[in-house]
Amino acid sequence: MSPVAIGLVFPGQGTQRQEMGAPWRDTEAWSLVEEISLHAGEDVEELLLRTDADTLRRTDLAQLAVFAVAMMAHREARRAGLPAEVAGCAGHSLGEYAALVAAGALSLADGAALVAERGRAMREAAEGSDGTMGVLVGAPLEKVAELVDGLRAGGAELWVANLNAPGQVVVSGSREGVEKAAVDAPGVGAKMITLPVGGAFHSPLMAPAAERLGVALARVRFAPRHTPVVANADARPHDGDCDWPALAVRQLTSPVRWEESVRTLTEELGCRRLVELGPGRTLAGMVRRISPATRMLAVDGPKALETLAEELAEALAEPPAEPLAEALAEPLAELPAGPRAGQEVSA
Repeated sequence: MSPVAIGLVFPGQGTQRQEMGAPWRDTEAWSLVEEISLHAGEDVEELLLRTDADTLRRTDLAQLAVFAVAMMAHREARRAGLPAEVAGCAGHSLGEYAALVAAGALSLADGAALVAERGRAMREAAEGSDGTMGVLVGAPLEKVAELVDGLRAGGAELWVANLNAPGQVVVSGSREGVEKAAVDAPGVGAKMITLPVGGAFHSPLMAPAAERLGVALARVRFAPRHTPVVANADARPHDGDCDWPALAVRQLTSPVRWEESVRTLTEELGCRRLVELGPGRTLAGMVRRISPATRMLAVDGPKALETLAEELAEALAEPPAEPLAEALAEPLAELPAGPRAGQEVSA
């Protein structure tokens, strides 16, 4: 059976909030909390129900909490009728780990352990450098790239970190570098929104975290075949014939190419609907800017499951989508390449 034209997307750090697990407490999926706690070495129930908002901003805790909610949302969506076979998955930064578990590339146990190790490694790397991030809103990537390249040529530590959507590019670097970008932003028609993060994520300043994560990834087995997952690092769909550890390490120090990833899901993999699984609706907003014609549904709590069931019934009645790769007369390799860099306001 061909996969239905549905893609799954998973949010990243920045979507956490106090008591974010409360809506899921009475669902069957709540049993996942104990399993994730066991493999992550952290009391996830405490994070989801009783941890205050300020504490939950801590990188390692935020990432684990968001991952847990995403996994519960996915489990309940499956119970509501989401088919096991979908066209593709993707996750924004941290969300890539939830996508890998949902796609069958990683076990839940390995996913939880990796998320915990990744969060701790990123927190330690951030403590070793005075880094931060900011969103440049209103300017195209080309102008932002020119601004960043010019400041870095002048000695600033500054890089493009996330390509979220048209007119929304996240930069990352030293606090001084991001402050300089804020001063110069009007010159390229942009406005800077500083992000309340404790590190320069998705930049070379995360190299110590990447090295530590690489050690953990080497101990994990990825499935040889699985549902395609569009990787942040290259915006390409991978179904097992790839080096996921290398892609995951690269993700920590290079841009999240989210806009390209969404286009890969909707155009190349033929996804007519995208379902966001996890806290908040951040990705739904981005998708609507990237691909307005794509139907989008956010499952951010059990109340959304009824709407999901209705959408699924309609989707399953549709004829299979024809992926762009098959519809085009010319091979994809001959198409112009998209921008070579890519974030949510997450890690």
